[in-house]
Amino acid sequence: MKYFDVWLVWAVLSACFAALTAIFAKIGIENVDSDFATFIRTIVILFAAGGIVLATGHWQDPTEIPARTWVFLLLSGLATGLSWICYFRALKLGQAAQVAPIDKLSVVLVAVIAAAFLGERLSPAAWSGVGLIAAGAILVALN
Repeated sequence: MKYFDVWLVWAVLSACFAALTAIFAKIGIENVDSDFATFIRTIVILFAAGGIVLATGHWQDPTEIPARTWVFLLLSGLATGLSWICYFRALKLGQAAQVAPIDKLSVVLVAVIAAAFLGERLSPAAWSGVGLIAAGAILVALN
């Protein structure tokens, strides 16, 4: 690994914001239905992402995006929405310190799916890490 990998900075920031998401959401859903809370969150994200695209000049003509790209972006959006609905419902019913680790089992699933369908290769040490993530998430969530 290079001394400074930009992707790593963004990944760490993502983890930090994901942690804040769990804490803020757990507090925020105390007096509202979890599905409605997801709706509010989605509106906020829509405006924030739109503002970022406009501010950075990254707007693209939607008609120039290939059909295959649209299909996978739509599927990704659907998966994100379903994930958020499930996550907020779990937060409403459980403790954030237990829900978040189970949610992070997505890391394990990504590794398995990426290896199986995208042809990505992980070293034995990396697979050991994936196993430890799975074990850690389960231990935190169930105890």
